[in-house]
Amino acid sequence: MSKIEAVKVLVETGKSKKVAAAVQEALDAGDKVADILEAMIASMGVVGDKFSAGEIFVPEMLIAAKAMSKGVEVLKPLMAGEGSNSLGTCIIGTVAGDLHDIGKNLVSMMIESAGFDMVDLGVDVPAEKFVTAVKENEHVVLVACSGLLTTTMPALKEAVQTIKSALPEMKVMVGGAPVTPEYAEEIGADGYAPDAGSAAVKAKELVASI
Repeated sequence: MSKIEAVKVLVETGKSKKVAAAVQEALDAGDKVADILEAMIASMGVVGDKFSAGEIFVPEMLIAAKAMSKGVEVLKPLMAGEGSNSLGTCIIGTVAGDLHDIGKNLVSMMIESAGFDMVDLGVDVPAEKFVTAVKENEHVVLVACSGLLTTTMPALKEAVQTIKSALPEMKVMVGGAPVTPEYAEEIGADGYAPDAGSAAVKAKELVASI
């Protein structure tokens, strides 16, 4: 098994105490920072797929995310050196009327690990607050809105449309249990991600098109 494959397995199985050493071994073996990071993101994608399929639950998801964060800690100083953490700033928050933050926190961590600076507005965020946050922070290239309740879908729609009307060029992505790609398109979002792993990939795709 290659060093990178070992890292992937450790992240996927949530072995947070072993990940940092495995990442360092991969670096020592000559693997690139970007390749190691992509491997860990891919692992979280697998974890996200298992979560979506009901094969694992929130605790396992959080354990895997913690393992990934330990690996990212090793890479972060090197990511700065490679300039790969200069993708811009991402504003993230759970929309008005929704107090769920576990999913949002996972997504935030994954997008940050992909090379973004994160500004987390927390939960129950009014639509206008997203716009204000974009204006108050530098180099904002993406807004991520989360909604975990069916009853807050109208608030998600309002958030996207408020951001888009105030900032037509701003990229907006959405996600959450009741959200579908079709709904995301219907409300005018630029992107949708079903889980934290794919959120990081989608975030990079969206800003690459700017």
